[in-house]
Amino acid sequence: MGWRTVVVTQHAKISYSGRRIIVQTNAAINEIPIDDIEILMISTTQAVITSRAISELAKMSVSVVFSDTTGEPVCETVDYMPNNRSVSLLHKQFEWDKSRKELLWTWIVTEKIKMQIEILQKKRINTEDLDYEFRKIEIDDLTNREAVVARKYFPLLFEEGFERRTFNPYNAALNYGYSILLSFVNRNIVTNGCLTQLGIHHKNDENQFNLGSDLMEPFRPIIDWWVSEQEIKELSSDIKIGLIDLFNLEIKFNGKRTILRNALKTHVANCIKYLNGEKDEVKIEVELGDEISRNEINSNV
Repeated sequence: MGWRTVVVTQHAKISYSGRRIIVQTNAAINEIPIDDIEILMISTTQAVITSRAISELAKMSVSVVFSDTTGEPVCETVDYMPNNRSVSLLHKQFEWDKSRKELLWTWIVTEKIKMQIEILQKKRINTEDLDYEFRKIEIDDLTNREAVVARKYFPLLFEEGFERRTFNPYNAALNYGYSILLSFVNRNIVTNGCLTQLGIHHKNDENQFNLGSDLMEPFRPIIDWWVSEQEIKELSSDIKIGLIDLFNLEIKFNGKRTILRNALKTHVANCIKYLNGEKDEVKIEVELGDEISRNEINSNV
């Protein structure tokens, strides 16, 4: 499995040759071993990619994420048939136990709200309202505390009156970060032999990534935290690169130090093993440090 996130931000031709992805720009030719690539972000509409490159990347289970004219991700490729996907695995997914799905969703929502509260506390913001809602979580979050908390959380994190549906640079950055997070989670779902369409809570017929939308939730607040710490006037290349590099952030996951992208792999594998009946419970504990990651991106062209 690869480890590099490659970002294309300018006019370029992307092709394949000799187990390398070739990115040719006006200024240079960049050659990246295909075995090293985990995600290829095409953050411009001024790039072209050959069908050979897409097919070879798919064979390696590399997600290729495409952006629109505003620079926001709009779609991604997903490996059609990974080597480890079997009929027996698909039968297991279609027959996941209802009570296990409900419990897992409860644990996911619980950790997400805990993270939201932790982030507000880091910024010395009063969390009394969120603490109250947190104590009301039920199995399967039947009263939808997740949505109630979100309506209170974002105006506290950003500013009074802030709404997620409003078009502004901060929401654009959040959407970009969430799209990358979803891509990482989807890739690991596929690697574990499951379909991204069949979720445990999200069940939208038009959402190809219902399961990814479920499993990513405890990690969303990390994106919120980073975005809230920036001065964002537009969704610039620096902001995009900073969000992608955030997946190299050192965190604690289930008591062990790791980086975010590795925590996502462990989290997805644990959840699927639980749903398949291979584990009796799932531990989901995310802990942040005090510093925002400012390391350079793995590869940017």
